[in-house]
Amino acid sequence: MPGTYDFEDLLLKLSTPFYLFLIGLEIFLTYRTHSDAETRTSYSFRDSLTNALLMLVNGGIDLLFRAVYVGILIWFYHFSIISPIENPYTYWLLLFLLEDLAFYTLHYVDHHCRLFWAVHVTHHSSEHFNLTTGFRSSVFQPLYRFVYFIPLTLIGFNPADIIIMYSLTQIYGIIVHTEYIGKLGWLEYIMVTPSHHRVHHASNVQYLDKNMGMCLIIWDRIFGTFQEELISVPPQYGLTKPIETSGLRHTVFHEWEEIGKDFRQPAPLATKLKYLMKAPGWSPDGSRQTTKDLQNKSLQNPAPESRLPIAGPPTAEVI
Repeated sequence: MPGTYDFEDLLLKLSTPFYLFLIGLEIFLTYRTHSDAETRTSYSFRDSLTNALLMLVNGGIDLLFRAVYVGILIWFYHFSIISPIENPYTYWLLLFLLEDLAFYTLHYVDHHCRLFWAVHVTHHSSEHFNLTTGFRSSVFQPLYRFVYFIPLTLIGFNPADIIIMYSLTQIYGIIVHTEYIGKLGWLEYIMVTPSHHRVHHASNVQYLDKNMGMCLIIWDRIFGTFQEELISVPPQYGLTKPIETSGLRHTVFHEWEEIGKDFRQPAPLATKLKYLMKAPGWSPDGSRQTTKDLQNKSLQNPAPESRLPIAGPPTAEVI
C-alpha cells in the first residue's frame, strides 16, 4: 500500500513540529507557573525520556509486524459481505465512527482483561500527565490491535483507509494529554476532552476504568463508563500500586512478572487461566480487589464531596 505509506510519512512530517511546539509551550507554562523546582510535577526529564523510548519501541514493533497485520486485514477484506460505500463523505464519516467504536472496545478489553492490561498498563504507569504521556505507548499493542479492525474490512472498508484513519485519530488522542485545558462547554458531551482524559489516567477509585474513548466520548456515555472530572477530586496520576522502579524493562514487563508469580502458585490450571483472563486484581480467595470491588466499597462508604465539574483551566496547585 505505497499510497498509505506516503500519507503516513507526510502526516509524520506535519505532526512532529506540531507536537514539538505544543510540548515546548507546555514546558514553558509549567516552568513559568512554578518557580520552585520541587513543585514542577507536570514534567520530569527521566519520565519524558521514558515516554520517548517507549514510543520508539512501539513504532519499531509496529513496523516489523506491519506486513503481517496488513496482510491479514487484506485477506479478510476479500471476504467483505457489503460493497464499499460509494459516497466518499458517508464512507469516511462511517469509518471514523466505527473505528472509534472499535478502539473503545479494544481499550475496554485492555482494562478488563489482565492479559491485555499487562500490555496497556505501561501507558498508565507514569505519575505525570502531559503531552509526552500521550507517547507512552503500550508497546506490544500493535501485535493484536488489528484484530479489532477486522470487522471493518468485512463491511467494506479498505485496510489502507483503516490505517490512515487510525493515524489521524492518534493525533487527537495524543493532544488530550494535558492539564492546561479545562472544560470545553458543549464539546464535553461529544468529544473526548483533556478533562475526560485526566479522569482516565487518574488512580482515584471513582475514576478507574472510565472514559475509554479515543476521539468520541459518546461511547462512554452510551455504555456506562463515563465519569466527569470533579472539582473536589483532583486526579492522582499513575497506578493504584506504583511500580517499584522506573527502569524501561521494569516499566514494560512488571505486570508480566506479577502474572508469572501467580502462575507459580500451587493452583489448578483453571485458576491460573483466570489470573490471566479475569480483571486485574482478581484472586480466587478475594484477597485482592478489582476496580469494581474498590468502587463498590467506595459506594458503601462514600466520602463527602462536591459534584461540581471543573469549570476552567487547572490552577498551579493542580499542575
